[in-house]
Amino acid sequence: MTFDLRNIHPLSDFQRSAKSFLATLKESQSPIVLTVNGKAAVVVQEAESYQRLLERMELLESMVGLRKSLDEFEQGKGMLLDEAFQQLREKHDIPD
Repeated sequence: MTFDLRNIHPLSDFQRSAKSFLATLKESQSPIVLTVNGKAAVVVQEAESYQRLLERMELLESMVGLRKSLDEFEQGKGMLLDEAFQQLREKHDIPD
């Protein structure tokens, strides 16, 4: 995700016109970068788009984990599901 250079504003502008900025955030669903002394200090984002971002990150992290697990299994580092269940049954004295 890249930032639109038009969405970089001084914190003082945001403080003076918060309602206007919030309306823009809701409409565009794009984050705004707020600066302090000319340097990026904080990113403000509308709640629903932030939630979608979190959900995407969670999905990507799950996909990375699955890819890693598949790679490890292909390298012989894993075990078949039946073997894993058998080990759990034996460890916890669970009947077949």
